[in-house]
Amino acid sequence: MKIVFFGTPEFALPALERLLHSKHEVAFVVTQPDRPKGRGQKVIPSPVKELAQRHGVEVIEPVKLKAEGVAEKIRAAGADIAVVAAYGRILPAEILSAPRLGCINIHPSLLPEYRGPAPIQRAILDGRDETGVSLMMLVEEMDAGPIVAQQTVEILGDDDARSLTDMTGVIGADMLLRVLDEADSTKAIEAEPQNDEEATYAPPLEKHEGLIMWADPTERIMYRLRAMTPWPGAYTYINGERMLIITQAEPLWDTEAEELGEQNKALPGAVTSLKPGFGFTVKTGDGHLLVTAVKPEGRKPMDAHAFVIGRGINVGDKLGEKKN
Repeated sequence: MKIVFFGTPEFALPALERLLHSKHEVAFVVTQPDRPKGRGQKVIPSPVKELAQRHGVEVIEPVKLKAEGVAEKIRAAGADIAVVAAYGRILPAEILSAPRLGCINIHPSLLPEYRGPAPIQRAILDGRDETGVSLMMLVEEMDAGPIVAQQTVEILGDDDARSLTDMTGVIGADMLLRVLDEADSTKAIEAEPQNDEEATYAPPLEKHEGLIMWADPTERIMYRLRAMTPWPGAYTYINGERMLIITQAEPLWDTEAEELGEQNKALPGAVTSLKPGFGFTVKTGDGHLLVTAVKPEGRKPMDAHAFVIGRGINVGDKLGEKKN
């Protein structure tokens, strides 16, 4: 089959990689334009663009899909289908209808649950123990097209948004190749409509959602930490001043909490102990969190033990919101 591939970030790489090494032909790749990143605002290509160029595949980076004739280019290439994986824009109707079999999308949730741009983060934040990957045919309404295939994915206790994104990207790539191989034989793709009444939405993350609410139960704080990794990070402020991103933590065992004595009466957000070789503990709404890795403001990530040794934090410090 002749394929046009739409994708931009790392999530799309397994699918493109599998296609490039399959019997199918990638006619060209569509990705987001190069953007400045980092402190130096250096302009760098998308991960998808880099992979495609390494394989000598044509890449286009339209700023405006309609104005730059992408639909006409798809038809001129004689594309059988367009594969979409985290491209980053809603495709207009003229592109959806341009390939012979339409456009198929890899979406990391069990649709109709978690339609939208942040399904993985929202599933973790909600404390779900499983999610999935759906292949669907694209329609003009976001993530509402008929389902081609689905696979359930377990969310492990140490999964964060980064690891789950990587996992679902690989699973989605495997599913995609099976569907395309079958479509190559049958010349058609079967799909079942979604039940719109069961649909839920996963809106994009906003930076303020990374702020840790220490009065929350320890389990809910852990959900936030995992969901907000790598962006925007689960963060707090030391004594209302210096930002501190918590990159790794775990609930403190009840037996260890008992040893803290009077510190069990501390208010949520109070630093309750320094743990040599591990880090420090913070009072939560129902216990204590043992922080084992951090990223201090303006510094590189480090283990929390080094942060403690460097006197970055002390028992009795208060973690919470920034002072006005």
